[in-house]
Amino acid sequence: AQLVESGGGAVQPGGSLRLSCVASGFTDLDKYNIGWFRQAPGKEREGVSCIAMDKGTTYVADSVKGRFTISRDVTKNTVYLQMDSLKPEDTAVYYCAAVVGWTTPQAMEDMPEYEYDYWGQGTQVTVSS
Repeated sequence: AQLVESGGGAVQPGGSLRLSCVASGFTDLDKYNIGWFRQAPGKEREGVSCIAMDKGTTYVADSVKGRFTISRDVTKNTVYLQMDSLKPEDTAVYYCAAVVGWTTPQAMEDMPEYEYDYWGQGTQVTVSS
């Protein structure tokens, strides 16, 4: 099983990007939650958002709430992260990851990243004028 991210790039402050995470080789992908994480230079990796592939319930971190939206297309085994009103502090490598877990927003927020079983290679997002 693998995850492949795409959609990163360079954008000016206030701009938008849409990241994609394509999952392949999973048995029963609908049992998984797919999360987005990011890691800026010199900082720890942080959870950004998560979605349950079956129910579609979501979690969004306070740091990006109102600007980032997570969604999924189950026919394409793809999870999207729509990022609007981007700020320089959003600059980071963005990763998607998969875990079998509870599907409530609180459970997604509480899931430690070391529990995630599968990780993509990451995609760079740079927000700069």
